[in-house]
Amino acid sequence: MNRMKNRHLVLAALLGLLAVSGARAIAQSPASAFAAPITPPSSTLSSLFGRYAISGDFGVKDPKEWGGTTTWVAADGKGTVLVMVRVAPYLRFFTTEGAPIRQWGDKDLFTGEAHSAHFGPDGSVWATDSVDHTVRKFSPTGQLLLTLGKAKVAGDNASQDAFNRPNVVAFGPNGNVFVSDGYANQRVVEFTPEGKFVRIFGGKKGKGDGEMAMVHGVAVDAQGRVYATDSDNQRVVVFDAQGKFVKNIAIPGRGGSFMAADGTFYISDVNSGAVAVMKNDQIVDVIKVEGRPHGLAVDPTTGDVYTSSTVATRPGVTKAAARRGAASATN
Repeated sequence: MNRMKNRHLVLAALLGLLAVSGARAIAQSPASAFAAPITPPSSTLSSLFGRYAISGDFGVKDPKEWGGTTTWVAADGKGTVLVMVRVAPYLRFFTTEGAPIRQWGDKDLFTGEAHSAHFGPDGSVWATDSVDHTVRKFSPTGQLLLTLGKAKVAGDNASQDAFNRPNVVAFGPNGNVFVSDGYANQRVVEFTPEGKFVRIFGGKKGKGDGEMAMVHGVAVDAQGRVYATDSDNQRVVVFDAQGKFVKNIAIPGRGGSFMAADGTFYISDVNSGAVAVMKNDQIVDVIKVEGRPHGLAVDPTTGDVYTSSTVATRPGVTKAAARRGAASATN
């Protein structure tokens, strides 16, 4: 019953937000707007409770300037935002105001598909290649430091040293590394910061407790509990730090996820084009963003939310800046 109630709340919130956004767009646009080739990115972007000021053109003003699909985004909480693009240079760094800082990653860096990029606790950059079956750690300037998985070698759900299309990385309170290995396998794999295998979460396909289907996201809370985005089952599966099933949270999610220090949980969904903000398993806000929010980042210092869209014809990054004077989910 709770699961169905939560799903209805999610759908009601998303539909309400889309209705309000659509009404705003119609009210603000002249009749001739239907003939315009590009709708301004900010015209339909909003948050359900007005906690965010939203802009759909972070980093560049013209989507063509990206040159390729904006697959992921990361924020280090120290003034830097990283955008991963599926063409070289793959990794592009900006200030939080969108000014370019540096970029690296030549055409040979990814032999499969650039999928996601993340800042490690030590300032390193972690990147997943979902076709090459690898997760790599780089220095801030691009020096390769560590590789998890085996290039071009697919592992099964029991493998301790090989993945099958890994897609996302998260970090635990002790610095351990958690890899969402879910395009072909159905699990999350934990490693020490040095790359030593620790344990597997899940590993069985299905709909039962602890089972998953298409894992596309992972987050870890302050107690070490693991939140695995079970996309095809439209839920998040929660495990304790030892890998034991705890509960399911009914929420659609096919994108990224993030757990804030205060327990606020963020999850994006490419199908709804929105980010749900949750506290104590309840939705406290919904942010309508541009395109398909495949990548998700939350600045751990400011609470600003960034998403990257994988609409191939209109790449881009949306920034939802937390309003400092408004009630906030992270306060």
